[in-house]
Amino acid sequence: MNPLQTQGISLPRLGLGTFRMQGDDCRAAVESALDLGYRHIDTAAMYGNEDAVGAAIAGSTLARKDIHVTTKVWHDQLAPAAIKASFETSLAKLQLDYVDLLMVHWPAKDMDMSAMFDTLLKLKEQKRIRAIGVSNFNLSLLRSAIEDIGAPIACNQIEYHVLLDQTPVRSYLASKGIPVVAYCPLAQGKLAEHPQLAAIAVKHGATPAQVALKWLLDQDGVAAIPKAQRRASQQANLQALQLQLDEADRRIIASLPKDRRLVNPAFAPAWD
Repeated sequence: MNPLQTQGISLPRLGLGTFRMQGDDCRAAVESALDLGYRHIDTAAMYGNEDAVGAAIAGSTLARKDIHVTTKVWHDQLAPAAIKASFETSLAKLQLDYVDLLMVHWPAKDMDMSAMFDTLLKLKEQKRIRAIGVSNFNLSLLRSAIEDIGAPIACNQIEYHVLLDQTPVRSYLASKGIPVVAYCPLAQGKLAEHPQLAAIAVKHGATPAQVALKWLLDQDGVAAIPKAQRRASQQANLQALQLQLDEADRRIIASLPKDRRLVNPAFAPAWD
């Protein structure tokens, strides 16, 4: 499956999400994923595991240029000085000279978007980051960033799975040539026993999770970062790439309720 090309970076379509992984368990998971062939690792300052991710990358025999690393700045650190401080801490923990993608993890109601993106652009100009991304931005925020400010956004990372419709955001981003990175692509494990997905899975000799993941990755301009700590789960997610869903499968998935948002903290923006 070819990587997505965006803002000068090549983004592998299937990545490893590391939210809620800690310490040696996180390090082992990243080591395992890299060994299996994953080349896209997603972390964040808020996850508290950048040191473990960094240790795994440092111990790898892979060339740095062959691993895509994303990290993120938390929503209370979006003033220029705070972005710089957060980023320097992240870089030190990751033991890296640069990250491939630095994201605004969540928008903040009081953020100065012009100053924020100006700070991120300076880091890009200094070659400390290769691209700028956002996460959890709604349509109005995306329009402000892209059309009013002209921010060179490489992607928007959002909750996206078979039970949550993201057509408005996806369509807008597609019109601008900007991909979506789907987090919680397996709905936090809630799809494992899903009856309609299970029926499709039986037909293909697969699992419901593999069906859900391939449905996402079959869409143009969509990458996914399922969290997978166990090697068997990482392998299963890779094997989902071999699935061939048909029109009947897609019709069944299209008929599922699409209003199940699992990540909705008090500081979230108003969703479209």
